[in-house]
Amino acid sequence: MTRTFYSAMKKRGRGVIINIIGAAGERLEADYIAGSTGNAGLIAFTRALGSTSPADNIRVIGVNPGPIDTDRLQSIMKKRAQNCFGDANRWLEMYASLPFGRAGNPKEIADMVAFLASDLAAYTTGTIITIDAGASSKGINS
Repeated sequence: MTRTFYSAMKKRGRGVIINIIGAAGERLEADYIAGSTGNAGLIAFTRALGSTSPADNIRVIGVNPGPIDTDRLQSIMKKRAQNCFGDANRWLEMYASLPFGRAGNPKEIADMVAFLASDLAAYTTGTIITIDAGASSKGINS
């Protein structure tokens, strides 16, 4: 897919590719090996392509969301609450260990993507922005 879009952007003379990856590529998790490996590969892909893409006036950036309050995360937290408390309805308590005591919200990721796609970030390429309230830096898993 990147080849197709990159080629079209190159013909147009400009473009931005933003890969939504995942923070598990930075803090590798043994119980999520396939996901961590895939994410780490996409991080490397983004950095490598983004380092050469300015020659074509294209920017390539990655965004690594941490735990984001989506249906998927809620489902995971309900299973954890069932295992920990014997009550899936106590799933919100599972967020207490996260930074700020909550998961991120999808709009926080969307706002960063909009900024990165804009000309306000015109000198940004080949880099990864992690949005996880510092959890990766502290080694916190979701």
